Amino acid sequence: MADVYQEALKLHEELKGKLGVNVKTRVETKDDLSLLYTPGVAQPCREIHKNKNNVYKYTWKGNSVAVVSDGTAVLGLGDIGPEAAMPVMEGKAILFKKFGDIDAVPICLDTKDPKEIISIVKALAPTFGGINLEDISAPRCIEIERTLKEELDIPVFHDDQHGTAIVVTAGLINALKVVKKDISDVSVVVSGTGAAGSSIIKMIHNLGVKEIYGFNINGIVLKEDYDQYDFLTQELSLITNTQNKRITMKEALEEADVFIGVSAPGLLTREMVKGMKENPIVFAMANPEPEIKYQDAIEAGARVVGTGRSDYPNQINNLLAFPGLFRGALDVHATKITEEMKLAAAYGLASLVSDEELSETYIIPDALNPKVAKTVAKAVGEKAIEQGVIHN
Repeated sequence: MADVYQEALKLHEELKGKLGVNVKTRVETKDDLSLLYTPGVAQPCREIHKNKNNVYKYTWKGNSVAVVSDGTAVLGLGDIGPEAAMPVMEGKAILFKKFGDIDAVPICLDTKDPKEIISIVKALAPTFGGINLEDISAPRCIEIERTLKEELDIPVFHDDQHGTAIVVTAGLINALKVVKKDISDVSVVVSGTGAAGSSIIKMIHNLGVKEIYGFNINGIVLKEDYDQYDFLTQELSLITNTQNKRITMKEALEEADVFIGVSAPGLLTREMVKGMKENPIVFAMANPEPEIKYQDAIEAGARVVGTGRSDYPNQINNLLAFPGLFRGALDVHATKITEEMKLAAAYGLASLVSDEELSETYIIPDALNPKVAKTVAKAVGEKAIEQGVIHN
């Protein structure tokens, strides 16, 4: 691993950043200048002034995304500041271009004030077709995203929340096929109720899972403790733990078919997995060390195991979601990304694994599969049109 770090450092130093600006047309003559800039450029300006939606026709807006971060929750490094976050945001922009053919611009903000971040992003919005919020700590990220979704007419998406949830949901759809269990019949334990965990809980609830137990550092989420929670946990308390049981995670797992972890290393033991219902499914996604090691989960009897790592089967990788999601939203000039669009993305992703291919070690397509972004984009775009959340 040390070699990877040193090689990456050398590459970044040689490149002086991973992004540049590419001009789409020639600029070689005075005629070229008159078309690309003054006086010719005045005409598209006039057309956009007549009808603001013409900005999608005459500028890059329809194929551009701002990747916005304040550097407060970068990878596993934590609050390292906007400058140190830049390499990650540049990397995200590369993935947008490579897998979704979307022009993405890294924007790292020197403020942690949610109101100020909201104000800045709103002021930037006319330039971009979408906003991807990245590596902003919870619960601030949720407040920021919700406000921007309400006040902007372009898609706003916090990938750390919803990208993870989309891929987990797609994996769960196929994992349940492997073990021949129905979505409405299973119980799920989710360890971690922050940005990713809360979105996972809401999404699998929308999928049709009736019993979900949510756990965080304070234990199980309960309705009767509603007044002690922040706004996000309060929302989760209304859709989880339907019988309001004050139980440990070990006890909850005895009733569970599925474990989903977005929390901390080593929280799930072999004994806990052995105590789960028959043919358990385990998604242990804490990075870089999961809640239980892959081999330990398999040896303890887990039928299907997913992780956040690329060196084991069934990698739950956000790359499977966000390029296609934004591609679909941009293609139809969507005004927002709805819960239904996210669920459509999950079903689209799951559909890429055929019944013949489906197995314990193959429930989710490879992140480099060229069909992924196109399939997700089609599902998302069709759902946006169906819901009418598009610019006419």
